[in-house]
Amino acid sequence: MGRGKVELKRIENKINRQVTFAKRRNGLLKKACELSILCDAEVALIIFSSRGKLYEFCSGPRMEKTIEKYQRYTYAELEAAQPAQDTQQSRYEEYENLKAKVEVLQRTQRRLDGENLEHLDIEELQQLENELDLSLKRVRSRQSQNILEQLSDLQKKEKLLLEANDELRMKLEESNEGLQRGSIKANQPSIPNGHPSTAQSAQGFFERLQCNN
Repeated sequence: MGRGKVELKRIENKINRQVTFAKRRNGLLKKACELSILCDAEVALIIFSSRGKLYEFCSGPRMEKTIEKYQRYTYAELEAAQPAQDTQQSRYEEYENLKAKVEVLQRTQRRLDGENLEHLDIEELQQLENELDLSLKRVRSRQSQNILEQLSDLQKKEKLLLEANDELRMKLEESNEGLQRGSIKANQPSIPNGHPSTAQSAQGFFERLQCNN
């Protein structure tokens, strides 16, 4: 029998709510990292807890660049969908929101660099450690991929060198055989045309001696 539909509503118990938030937050960050690695996608994730704490993940080099890319894309859609008189106000509001997010992300970036850690509690330090672990896994994955690609290139080069070596060896063997045949030919005695051989001369000499006797 299948499971019944679970009703989603706010968890009233504060402890249970914090535990659920921590578990699902880590799972969401992990899924975002896996999505960026498996699908080569640019993923940016921003989470604010009920107490206003920031948790974020970015697969790009910097979160600011991803936000700028999102801003350009959003502005293009706003310009196409909204009237001209509302565009400027929407841009300003979006700019203010993104500016506040960038400031928060900059503080997070400084924390990732090991700065301004004295005011963090245990939970925040644990979250920071998890984010560093995820980044380290992405770096190791990319490093392994580069090593495999370099190994494949070296194997291809080795195959080409072996083929070239075999071809040179065959040509050398053919050249040696040609030199040996030429040397044997040069060592054979040549008999001039019109001159009898030594054996024929000796036979004629003995025939003349017999006739004289």
